[in-house]
Amino acid sequence: PDRPGTGGREQQVVVFAATSLREVFTAIGEDFERAHPGVEVIFNFAGTQELRTQLEHGSRGDVLASADRRHVEELALRGRVQPPVIFARNEPVIVVAREAASVIRSLADLPNAERIVIGAPEVPIGRYTLALLDRAAATLGPDFRARVLARVVSLEPNVRQVLAKVRLGEAQAGVVYRTDVRAETAVAVVAIAEDVNVVADYPIAVVSDATHPRLARAWVDFVMSDRGQGVLQRAGFLPPALGTAP
Repeated sequence: PDRPGTGGREQQVVVFAATSLREVFTAIGEDFERAHPGVEVIFNFAGTQELRTQLEHGSRGDVLASADRRHVEELALRGRVQPPVIFARNEPVIVVAREAASVIRSLADLPNAERIVIGAPEVPIGRYTLALLDRAAATLGPDFRARVLARVVSLEPNVRQVLAKVRLGEAQAGVVYRTDVRAETAVAVVAIAEDVNVVADYPIAVVSDATHPRLARAWVDFVMSDRGQGVLQRAGFLPPALGTAP
């Protein structure tokens, strides 16, 4: 096959994507490869903050798909990625170990957990968690955030680590995305009231020095297409709001 830089046809596209996109992007990747015979999609899944660090330190990627705006907007300001567009949205939920399901039935019950795990503050799910705890102060009291954080036993580098610790019983509760627990049977899921919850915007952008710029743009177009959006929404992602440029 042609190698990058040899003047041959592009054969690969390297997609850096947030951990919460693993299953859905793998499925979209299979569709993309069928639509582009001879092309291989190579994924690098990690926490958004880790992907940003990799790109800042010279890792070669063609596309970045993030679980929040902040990291992508800062990369765009520095010229590392092209202007992003929002391709999907998600929302946090509380995930509860079966042993604690009778004790934690709402956000208000969260301080009753003996052990809580959340994302680290620089991780999108961690930032969203802190934001919704702040928003809860209006109805659950100004000390609610402090009461929850007093029960936190670890800060995780990505959302799947949060879910794994609750699933394994290392924690009684955590905050993950709705899409992470769609097919989950080992844990209980507690929704968060709309007036308290936050919406996670997922931006996607072509990396400015992409090795495979033609396929990078084709991947973004595919994700934004009816076909790509259908896969995302069947996986539980919300459609992007109108006016999707950050």
